[in-house]
Amino acid sequence: MNGRAVSLAVIPARGGSKRIPGKNLRHLSGRPLLAYTVEAALQSDLFDHVLVSTDSPEIAEVARDCGADVPFLRDASLSDDFVPVSAATLDALERMHSAGEEIASVCQLMPNCPLRTADDIVASHEQFVRTGTESQVSVVRYGWQNPWWAMRRDEGLALAPLFEAAATERSQDLPELFCPTGAVWWAKADALRRAGTYHLAGRTGWEIPWRRGIDIDTEADWELALVLMNITLPGPG
Repeated sequence: MNGRAVSLAVIPARGGSKRIPGKNLRHLSGRPLLAYTVEAALQSDLFDHVLVSTDSPEIAEVARDCGADVPFLRDASLSDDFVPVSAATLDALERMHSAGEEIASVCQLMPNCPLRTADDIVASHEQFVRTGTESQVSVVRYGWQNPWWAMRRDEGLALAPLFEAAATERSQDLPELFCPTGAVWWAKADALRRAGTYHLAGRTGWEIPWRRGIDIDTEADWELALVLMNITLPGPG
């Protein structure tokens, strides 16, 4: 070990995206999607290493051009549709540990969250340090689509409330709910190695404005991200 604990950013970027083929290298407003996350990580000035974990030589080349480290290609067994993304992050952590790096904290930054900024990463880190939690995930507040009013619809199109007791309550009388987004996840390295996941008991949530916390998983998400990148909306966030 080198005797100095460092901070590691891991950007998991596999090559086999199904819903949007080639997503991580597809150009969003003139740049590869991956570039936005690498840039935000580097500009935050928080990390000793900004590492892209990928199984794709093409993604690796673009990541290096953007300024990220790609010291290895991820094994195919960590790149299918069923392996949790935290497994790729843990693999990167273990590889760095084996190379002699003493990692203190690991930040997972998903490349399908291109609107998250360097300032967001810094703000989330400040909360992570202040609270002393073992893990912290980014969340967005639900808006007009109130999850308390969620309905199931059967084959005959009949509706049944998912939360029956809340179905007739006013939205302002119901507790606020939050949805995880892959924008910025933090964990203490020893906790991540022990549990293999960011979803530890007692994990905390750092709220990012929904406009910057969007996860791009579908073509509709892609179109929304383009709109948000090219207009300024009034109001907070």
